[in-house]
Amino acid sequence: MSTQIKLGSDPSQPSLRPKPPGRLKLYMTAVLILALIWGSGKQTEASLGELFTGMPNMADLLKQMFPPRWSYFDNIVRGMLETIRMALVGTTIGAIIAIPVALLCAGNLAPNRWLYYPSRLLLNLVRTIPDLLLAAIFVSVFGLGPVPGILALTVFSVALISKLTYELLETVDRGPLEALTAAGGNYFQRIAYGVVPQIQANFMSFVLYTFEINVRAAAVLGLVGAGGIGLYYEATLGFLEYDKTCVIILFTLAVVLLIDYASTKLREKLL
Repeated sequence: MSTQIKLGSDPSQPSLRPKPPGRLKLYMTAVLILALIWGSGKQTEASLGELFTGMPNMADLLKQMFPPRWSYFDNIVRGMLETIRMALVGTTIGAIIAIPVALLCAGNLAPNRWLYYPSRLLLNLVRTIPDLLLAAIFVSVFGLGPVPGILALTVFSVALISKLTYELLETVDRGPLEALTAAGGNYFQRIAYGVVPQIQANFMSFVLYTFEINVRAAAVLGLVGAGGIGLYYEATLGFLEYDKTCVIILFTLAVVLLIDYASTKLREKLL
């Protein structure tokens, strides 16, 4: 005769039900976050009172922006096309340069440790420089126009794509690399046949993501004279023509949403 034992039926047996996690850690974390927010607001002299006080001015600004002056639309089409071209060229050149940089920064694929550490250090330094500061530096060197903007977006693209790519490279399957090494393949053959097939879809996804960011960034680089639609932002804001600025904002929003949708569909096909 079989005997069935029910866990937890005997009061003398310890309960197997897990204890709920304590809430002390959650409360302490919430208190710490609130303290950091309060301290940051105190140090920056920001307050909710000032926000509420400035709301009428914000409402006045919105009244001046609407209705948009749609007749100004024809004037900004060329600037928007220039912005898209700047983002496209900067992203393409940056993606090409990012390939060898990422290989030098990947710990499992770097051909030489003497190149690995300086490459990582240089990449981290470049990533700390804002794109607006890069554009301002290039404007001072090359003058006004789209060229400084393209160079700034190129440097930004190299930093971003290299960072994402070398982190991906460090997770590749070592099996194909070991097989190619055993077959006598050199370094470039191992990269071409053992690494590229594993990362090419994700790499293209990184490039498309960077292009999306660059379109947004290129739209404001004109504020420092780096060409694109940002020049029109600067002109209309400088003359307090907020109804024209509203047209630029809406046009930029539409272009960014369209590019986001197209790149999302492309990434879905790639992945």
